[in-house]
Amino acid sequence: MLPRNVPRRGSIVFTKLVGDFIKPHWGVGRRSFFTSRSASFPQTASDHERGDDEYANVDWDNLGFRLTATDYMYIMKCSQDDEFSQGQLSRYGNIELSPSAGVLNYGQGLFEGLKAYRKVNGSGLLVFRPEENARRMQIGADRMCMPAPSVDQFVDAVKQTVLANKRWIPPPGKGSLYVRPLLLGSGPVLGLAPASEYTFLVYAAPVGNYFKEGLEPINLIVEDETFRASPGGTGGVKTITNYAPVLKAQLQAKKKGFTDILFLDSEDKKYLEEASSCNIFILKNGVLSTPSTRGTILAGITRGSIIEIARDLGYQVEERLVSVEELFDAEEVFTTGTAVVVAPVSSITYRGQRYKYNCGGDAVSRRLYKALVAIQIGQVEDKKGWTAEMD
Repeated sequence: MLPRNVPRRGSIVFTKLVGDFIKPHWGVGRRSFFTSRSASFPQTASDHERGDDEYANVDWDNLGFRLTATDYMYIMKCSQDDEFSQGQLSRYGNIELSPSAGVLNYGQGLFEGLKAYRKVNGSGLLVFRPEENARRMQIGADRMCMPAPSVDQFVDAVKQTVLANKRWIPPPGKGSLYVRPLLLGSGPVLGLAPASEYTFLVYAAPVGNYFKEGLEPINLIVEDETFRASPGGTGGVKTITNYAPVLKAQLQAKKKGFTDILFLDSEDKKYLEEASSCNIFILKNGVLSTPSTRGTILAGITRGSIIEIARDLGYQVEERLVSVEELFDAEEVFTTGTAVVVAPVSSITYRGQRYKYNCGGDAVSRRLYKALVAIQIGQVEDKKGWTAEMD
């Protein structure tokens, strides 16, 4: 039997509630309960067994990109006509939502992704460009009729979450702490309308390489029957509704042995857009080209960083329409994203024809990867002010 303070009606709990329970967190006009443990995500060390600088009990050499339960998450709430004011850390665990919550019924939700690293010298922590994630969430919130945290609130929440989960940040060179901010229409609504209440939540998990290939080159297949986004839609913002529709095509591609899929535009069906979770670049005749966003492609923060780094290194970079035919004789292809960082592409298959690309040690993608990571882990001076440092 569940403890008496756990609600038994009027809510949907995402996973089975077990373990210890904490005091309820009071939101705007209602309360939500957060469990401190979940059966699906066992903790590896108790609070009294660790110090602030102690690492969690994790196999850092075999992280992969999967969910590992950490210690804390950050929560902040506001009503539809209000502004976010003050949030707080809560123990990581399940959240309770009304079955008529806007995010469950109408997909009113956004997410972001960013990473925190231990500095390569072992002293201090770095978060990469959190202000850019905050601004992108604000743009998405406006599109989805949601209030959004200010840039300062967003960055503060990220920093609090990172510091509270410090022991889960991998050792230098072993990975990063992936930070996932969420903005949810948590208030109940039945007719199609914006939710009455909103929840901003930040959690984190230690991760390694995104693709199972690790840092090895990946293989893509062009999808020309299913489309990720269309003009006038939400392809240019990071709404949760953009991602489930790509799963079927992605799973089919993986069954055929491909790493991921590359989408084309939905109008002309000939211009490259992006992969399921990352942007695309091609190198041809010494020029780097990446599809212009045009409202159907997410303006990736890693994408923007690579454009700037490449130009600093003397490469010509173009943001423009890139036709699928340009893959036929490209010298290199690579993808970029917070999760994938910079992933060289070994081959792309289009209508049964396979095209191969340079992924050797002299590849431009490898040079860009090293330059980006050096900034992210504090190996070189951050002259751009991209990293937020914490002790």
